[in-house]
Amino acid sequence: MKMNLLLCPVNDLAAAIAFYRDTLGWPVKFRDGDRYCAIDAGGLTLGLAAQEERIVEEPAPVLRVDDIEQNLAVMIAAGASIARPLEQGPHEVRAVLRAPGGGTLVLSASRPPGIGNPEKRANGSQPGLP
Repeated sequence: MKMNLLLCPVNDLAAAIAFYRDTLGWPVKFRDGDRYCAIDAGGLTLGLAAQEERIVEEPAPVLRVDDIEQNLAVMIAAGASIARPLEQGPHEVRAVLRAPGGGTLVLSASRPPGIGNPEKRANGSQPGLP
């Protein structure tokens, strides 16, 4: 499991982009309208999230995983709780968790097994989004 970006909620995407790009000199990697922008923060991607992409209320690490359902189960068994259930985003499938003791994190997968796939998982189930 690898942290691939830090998701940072913003109220004004254009103002946030201008600050990080023009003041700090961090280039824009990707922008999706007025709802999301990935900024190259030099070794870390800063994900600025506004509007419907604002899925957290505090900066949160985003962990990219291969099997989001398996990782959700492991984290919940270890005491994490679901803050925002598994959902299809515009570019990924994701869920927001609260870690034991505090802190928010996001699990993300591009196309996890069983979600959006016609094939069944090894155990015969066909999980899907709620």
